[in-house]
Amino acid sequence: MTTTDGWQPVARARAYELVVERVEEQILAGTLKVGDRLPAERDLAARLQVSRAAVREAMRTLEAQGVVRSGVGSGPDAGTVVSALPSEALTRVLRLHVALANFAMADVVAARVMLERSSAGLAAAHASAEALAEIASPLEAMAGDADRETFNDLDTAFHIAVAEAGGNRLVADMTIAIREAMRLPILRELEQLGERWPEVRAALTAEHRAIHAAIAAGDPERAATLMEGHIHSSRRLLAP
Repeated sequence: MTTTDGWQPVARARAYELVVERVEEQILAGTLKVGDRLPAERDLAARLQVSRAAVREAMRTLEAQGVVRSGVGSGPDAGTVVSALPSEALTRVLRLHVALANFAMADVVAARVMLERSSAGLAAAHASAEALAEIASPLEAMAGDADRETFNDLDTAFHIAVAEAGGNRLVADMTIAIREAMRLPILRELEQLGERWPEVRAALTAEHRAIHAAIAAGDPERAATLMEGHIHSSRRLLAP
């Protein structure tokens, strides 16, 4: 049986997952859009012929994914409303999947090159004065005798700032997710450098500064080329 408003009853097995699927179907079909309010829990349970507990579990899942936000009470913020997927939710999901998938390093490097070339080029074309300052900030801290963990955090901050400066939200979120997923593996590689550490730190810092200079100069092609070279160079420098 199908209801007239598009909500189809679901099988009782794995009911909450199927409730999630029904909501996703309506979003993908364009029936539900950002700002739309879902039916009340009791009504949705009746339409889908599931328990209210299954609906509550589905809403918790969707809220954790950043798809909906829920409010209690009877005011204008009450109920469950479709929301834009927050960047934090997207990057969290991507970061965990990248970390769990155990991708070959060559695949990770190739993905980073594609994304971060784009980020660097976009940053050179569009970065505001504030964005340029955010990119420069980690570089200033790198100038000292940063230890490996601090340097790794600064390195991550630099790449995230470049991604943010580009202005493409999806490219930035994907770049951030992959770079943050690599934070601990890169730290482990830094810790294995031994006496090579000061040399590698100086080389990576110089490459970061060159990328920043190209972005500040408004040269997208050079910024993109330097970023690609830096990613490949860092792999060679960190190789055991």
